[in-house]
Amino acid sequence: MAFEGLSEKLSAAFKKLRAKGKLKEADIKEAMREVRMALLEADVNYKVVKDFVESVSEKAVGDKVLESLTPAQQVIKIVNEELTNLMGAENSRINFSSKIPTVIMLCGLQGSGKTTHAAKLAAYFKKQGKRPLLVACDIYRPAAIDQLKVVGSKVNVPVFEMGQINPVEIAKKSVLHAKDYGHDIVILDTAGRLHIDDELMNELKTIKSQVLPNEILLVVDAMIGQDSVNVAKSFDDALGIDGVILTKLDGDTRGGAALSVKAVTGKPIKFVGMGEKVEDGIEPFYPDRMASRILGMGDVLSLIEKAQAEFDEKEAVKMANKLKESSFDLNDLLDQMKQIKKMGSLSQIVSMLPGVAGKISDEDTAQGEIQIKRTEAIIYSMTPQERAKPSIINPSRKRRIAAGSGTKVEDVNRLLKQFEQMQKLMKQFSGKKKRRFGFGGMPNLPM
Repeated sequence: MAFEGLSEKLSAAFKKLRAKGKLKEADIKEAMREVRMALLEADVNYKVVKDFVESVSEKAVGDKVLESLTPAQQVIKIVNEELTNLMGAENSRINFSSKIPTVIMLCGLQGSGKTTHAAKLAAYFKKQGKRPLLVACDIYRPAAIDQLKVVGSKVNVPVFEMGQINPVEIAKKSVLHAKDYGHDIVILDTAGRLHIDDELMNELKTIKSQVLPNEILLVVDAMIGQDSVNVAKSFDDALGIDGVILTKLDGDTRGGAALSVKAVTGKPIKFVGMGEKVEDGIEPFYPDRMASRILGMGDVLSLIEKAQAEFDEKEAVKMANKLKESSFDLNDLLDQMKQIKKMGSLSQIVSMLPGVAGKISDEDTAQGEIQIKRTEAIIYSMTPQERAKPSIINPSRKRRIAAGSGTKVEDVNRLLKQFEQMQKLMKQFSGKKKRRFGFGGMPNLPM
């Protein structure tokens, strides 16, 4: 996960502060040295680090902090506020046009995930009740148009294309098409290059002057670290971008781009992509929530929003009633596991949990993912009757289920025992007002 190394180092620095109780100016200076090193190792821009540490130090050595009953907490609060300000202070939204359609032009280098994130962005707007249209303006890269059609079909959004003619003409015609067919958002997937050149910039400038997009968003790969900030500055100087979509933020990246891009370019990060597949989705970027994640405080608001977006309200009520009546079976457990998987990977969910973020390793979450897949395989190997009434599963059935799921009989026994324990817990709490249910009426699973 992004920021994992940074979070660990910051947590270690603040742990030392907490252990000291009353702080001296020398203690804060020592902590700030560790913060500086942690930020530099995370590939944050040097000038950004220098200004950040100076600002935190200036506020942290005041009498209000040093004489506080909880000085370490006050320092962490200051760091949290400064991190938030560094990344833009508040969520930057898309500037929608008063007249339809709103035109969003995506630009960026090849390999940044521009085409995939065009589809992700379209899916995001579609969930909000919009009618987006994807436009294939990349006529140079082999199969670029076909790729956009494939990802467009995955999110059920139409693609406008006119083959390999002038991309400026394609962009202009797409806006007219959107007006005729009632599309309120047009997303232009423009051509990228392996490096920034005059030909690329001139084409983008011409599209901008002819189509007058409401938003120009630069798609940047967070995996390239500090270079992504340099790319953003080059595009902004030449084209004038309105914001950034940072991709692959869930990968093995140090996170420096997210912390540097606003300070260096003055342009906000508007969205972040959390995976390379279309189904991994895209999220609005909230600087305050990201700062909380970096400091190991979790991100409950984003977790709740994910749950609300993915869980069907009627199904949640139906499931809650089943739990109340103690009629929850393995079919229901399987359905709930599918719902949770829609929220993202286990590592993404864990990173949003307060008190847990930063304390569970990638190896642990990887093992958790394996366990979930194993559980699914076991349940899928059961007959509908066995899922509805696990008590009928005898030794011969267990051997058949284990063979069908590629697991051992011990794994089947373990799942059945855990499910039985869960049912006993549900019976205990079914008559009480306070029930230990998780998202969408789902109980806290023993596995």
